[in-house]
Amino acid sequence: MSSAEMGKFNISPDEDSSSYSSNSNDFSYPYPTKPAAMKSHYADIDPENQNFLLDSNVGKKKYETQYHPGTTSFGMSVFNLSNAIVGSGILGLSYAMANTGIALFVILLLFVSIVSLYSVHLLLKTANEGGSLLYEQLGMKAFGMAGKLAASGSITMQNIGAMSSYLFIVKYELPLVIKTFMNIEENTGEWYLNGDYLVLMVSIILILPLSLLKNLGYLGYTSGFSLLCMVFFLIVVIWKMFQIPCPMDSDIMNMTINGTLAPLIGENITSDDICKPKYFIFNSQTVYAVPILTFSFVCHPAILPIYEELKSRSRKRMMNVSYVSFFAMFLMYLLAALFGYLTFYGKVEPELLHTYSAYLGADILLLIVRLAVLMAVTLTVPVVIFPIRSSITQLLWAGKEFSWWRHCSITVALLTFTNVLVIFVPTIRDIFGFIGASAAAMLIFILPSAFYIKLVKKEPMKSVQKIGAALFFLSGILVMTGCMTLIILDWTHNVASDGH
Repeated sequence: MSSAEMGKFNISPDEDSSSYSSNSNDFSYPYPTKPAAMKSHYADIDPENQNFLLDSNVGKKKYETQYHPGTTSFGMSVFNLSNAIVGSGILGLSYAMANTGIALFVILLLFVSIVSLYSVHLLLKTANEGGSLLYEQLGMKAFGMAGKLAASGSITMQNIGAMSSYLFIVKYELPLVIKTFMNIEENTGEWYLNGDYLVLMVSIILILPLSLLKNLGYLGYTSGFSLLCMVFFLIVVIWKMFQIPCPMDSDIMNMTINGTLAPLIGENITSDDICKPKYFIFNSQTVYAVPILTFSFVCHPAILPIYEELKSRSRKRMMNVSYVSFFAMFLMYLLAALFGYLTFYGKVEPELLHTYSAYLGADILLLIVRLAVLMAVTLTVPVVIFPIRSSITQLLWAGKEFSWWRHCSITVALLTFTNVLVIFVPTIRDIFGFIGASAAAMLIFILPSAFYIKLVKKEPMKSVQKIGAALFFLSGILVMTGCMTLIILDWTHNVASDGH
């Protein structure tokens, strides 16, 4: 490729030229334009994806769409990546800290941040060497259909986990909002205070119609609003720590504390013990900390679309975007976990917002936070459904014309499956734990390192880079199998305990 052509595509010769020299035929998958970059993980040639956004230009020639120079500034790319990282996982971080201690949590948070950044580095280099900016296509190039299915399946599982966590928030928080508006102090068993009924109603009345749209023009607004909601949530968490005294009224707290945490508030424990922060904690719930953190840092399917849209793009510039975004999210996660933990200590529930209602009741500021979070997650579920449906369509009906029957059937099936999970899975902790230990571990550890080892040909297997990637792959296997084993053992123990 000539230097003039490189200048046309804004590709740095020293870093990225090797990836585009002989792989032009691989760039047949058009990407959506800038507003979709932060969330659209599955761009393909399916007619549904051609209408994914109202301002999409996918209908133009494929090579014009793929080879356009990036137009997104450094700052906006940081915002997009930060938005791709942050999500419902932030609501479970205080629970993770309550079961690890402050020092161990910081160590784990730092570890997950660093390994996530390293996997971003591997993914970007693999994309350059492999000549594709599509995650599934890298899987296809590396390991054939098995690699494509592994990538597609992991991203689909991650998105289903995210969608389930959003609906869990609806199930937890909407009954409390209704009780506040209707000035109901106790749950008297009315159907409109039952979270299972409410999540079904929200899914049918609001989420399903939005999910059936062929266009999703509000995507950029929803993403920005979601990030702002989480920032507002962090501010309220910090503010409330200085308002809520410790020790709190144990009688009030015991009304909502789950069974695994109740023993922490025994009669022999003094208020100094309850209100004293702990730095290292090991219990049956500690195993959920790593999956919750990995779930909270998964953004890798969004890395390549954001990289493709970055102005004057190069690997070094994209890594700088990643450094800033991950550092900002590291601080945000640490502050949210720390101040939530220092407010409730061992009484933190798996979903932090739900814990506040035990003490604050009908608090106006908390009500505003709940309404903002509920609106954000309700509008985000259709955004998550779109790439899952597109991936399923590409795998099973690639190249076929758009069908409303197929479009609606997949949507209804996805929503039905997710609602069944939300209704029958006991807590949001189980969703964070299982998805974090499986799909998130695949996306952060296993797939980027495996693709790197297979596709980066210019480095020998005995090189430091390849050995590092191999060790990273093995650590991912260890994290996934270890966490999954311990989580399953914890589930088995809980079932056995309930049986007695």
